[in-house]
Amino acid sequence: MRVPNSYIWDNVETASRAALEQLQLERLREGVARISTTVPFYRRKLAEAGVTAGEIRSLDDLARLPFTTKSDLRDNYPFGLLAVDMKQVTRIHASSGTTGKPTVVAYTSNDINLWTDLMARTYAAAGVTQADIVHNAYGYGLFTGGLGFHYGAERIGAAVIPVSGGNTKRQLMIMSDFGSTVLCCTPSYSLLIAEAAEDDGIDLKSSALRVGLFGAEPWSERMREEIEFRLGVAAVNVYGLSEVIGPGVSVECAAKKGLHIFEDHFIPEIVDPDTYERLLDGETGELVLTCLTKEALPLLRYRTRDRTRLTREKCACGRTTARMERVAGRTDDMIIVRGVNVFPSQIETVLLQVGGIEPHYQIVVDRSSDYMDELDVLVEARAEFHGNQDHLTQLEKRLSYEVRSALGIACNVKLVGPREIERSEGKAVRVVDKRVL
Repeated sequence: MRVPNSYIWDNVETASRAALEQLQLERLREGVARISTTVPFYRRKLAEAGVTAGEIRSLDDLARLPFTTKSDLRDNYPFGLLAVDMKQVTRIHASSGTTGKPTVVAYTSNDINLWTDLMARTYAAAGVTQADIVHNAYGYGLFTGGLGFHYGAERIGAAVIPVSGGNTKRQLMIMSDFGSTVLCCTPSYSLLIAEAAEDDGIDLKSSALRVGLFGAEPWSERMREEIEFRLGVAAVNVYGLSEVIGPGVSVECAAKKGLHIFEDHFIPEIVDPDTYERLLDGETGELVLTCLTKEALPLLRYRTRDRTRLTREKCACGRTTARMERVAGRTDDMIIVRGVNVFPSQIETVLLQVGGIEPHYQIVVDRSSDYMDELDVLVEARAEFHGNQDHLTQLEKRLSYEVRSALGIACNVKLVGPREIERSEGKAVRVVDKRVL
């Protein structure tokens, strides 16, 4: 596997901590002053908090400012949080969501340029240059992934194949014929591509592919190892969310020691999701982001619901920006089973550590007739083990034991046949909760 170098696209990424924080403070004051006059929602929230832009004297004052949540976006659907006149909006995206109306995101032309630059930084950190051919298998449309990765690749000078998602066999043909060197998609879809390649006798490890930029869903270090082994690429973690800007909030460099946050545009905090207390660097909690430079929809202390932690130590790549650990799950997709908090990423890590399985699984939570929660994990065994019932029985027992040990509650792991777990060309459906709560 060829490991790419990380490139510094913008020198602000190597600025001193003092210079970076001074820039953040200036932009925070300007932003609060603007939204307090242009967005009625924030005018009211800031008045309730008793804070004005002029009273923000240090970044510690950020804790005095109100949070913004996804429900605030939905309550003000579609354009109630805009900080500009609709005539200045040049792009509208929306996140799909699981319930209710989508969250709408708007961009001015300056926002699009900002987003494009941030995605160029993202590619640079992953070692992508103008010599690359980018195979963009993220979906195009209201989802921000496709266009975000597309514009960033063009800004850095690479050739872009806007293949979008779906039709995996055609993806493989194009990847081979066009000589794609960079793959952009969700981590679960990269494994579907690998699986289809293996079925067709295609060795991706001998192809031109050298790096993959994967995001839009949580994935474990063990899944990274699986992707790198089966595709022969350096797998780079990318983080973003539509409400903030889309992909382009943070990215790993070649060191793979956390994701560098573009702090000149976003201030990160970690808070306790229950008490809202700000946590120290190194403590795990909910990531909160404040937009400093976005014009159309600048969010103040947006609660992402993503669980992670921060470090501000200088990285080996030379960047001085804060790094976030890979997302360990969400505070709102956490499963509570018999009073125990369970995150899908915990289960994934255990399954892949044991081995003997494919990286395709589904967690099923149900409630028995005696009102007790039951937790089952369906996972595909590797094809070579099917027909060897003794081995499968022992593997099921070991997987069940390891998952129970990690979670501290009863759990049954059930091995299923090849392709019995439904595949997804977007975000994988990891949890099925059948309980009536």
